[in-house]
Amino acid sequence: MVDLLGRAGHLTEAKDLIDEMPMKPTAEVWGALLSACKIHGNNELAEIAAKHLFELDSPDSGSYMLMAKIYADAGKSDDSAQVRKLMRDKGIKKNPGYSWMEVDNKVHVFKADDVSHPQVLAIRKKLDELMEKITRLGYVRTESPRSEIHHSEKLAVAFGIMSLPTWMPIHIMKNLRICSDCHTVIKLISTVTGREFVIRDAVRFHHFKGGSCSCGDYW
Repeated sequence: MVDLLGRAGHLTEAKDLIDEMPMKPTAEVWGALLSACKIHGNNELAEIAAKHLFELDSPDSGSYMLMAKIYADAGKSDDSAQVRKLMRDKGIKKNPGYSWMEVDNKVHVFKADDVSHPQVLAIRKKLDELMEKITRLGYVRTESPRSEIHHSEKLAVAFGIMSLPTWMPIHIMKNLRICSDCHTVIKLISTVTGREFVIRDAVRFHHFKGGSCSCGDYW
C-alpha cells in the first residue's frame, strides 16, 4: 500500500500509513517511500525515510546511494558526501553494477567502464554514436561521475543494437536499480533507433519502446 500511494504521489498519506503500522516498518517499506520521494522530488520526506533506513543498519548500499543521489541532484554536495562517508564508516561498500544478456547462446556480462569484453572498442564507439544522436534530441547529461557515461546497461544496450536483428527486442538483466540517467538515455535511444528494450533491474521490469517506459518513470 505504501508503494501504491507513493506511485500516485500521495507521499504524506504513505508516511501516515507507515506511522500507523502496528509493527515496526521494514527496510522494504522505508525503501518504497524513499524511492517515491526521489521520483516526486520530496527531499524533506526523503531525508526522514533515509534516516529510518540507516538506523535499521541494513548492509544494502542501495538506500545510501539513492539518498546521496537525491542530495547531489539538489546541489547539496556536502550532504551527499556525508552519506557516502557514513557508508564507509559502517563498512558498507557499493555493490558493483552488472548487466548481462544472451546473444547466440552466449551470456555477455558488462560492468561500468568495462574494458574486458573482446568488442569493447566497437561497443564504446556505438554508444558514443548513440549519445550524439540523443544529444541532438535535447538530452543533457546530469552532473555526475564520468563513469555514468559507460554504465553497464548502456554498454549492454549498445552491444545489443550491434548484435541482434532490428526486429528483435533486446533483453537485458541488471543486478541493481537502473539509475535515472540510464533510464532517460534508454528511452531516447528507443526513439532514435526504433528498437525495443526489456530490462529487468533489481526493482521491476522496464519495457522501453518509442521513447517511453512501461514503468511510467516510477521505479
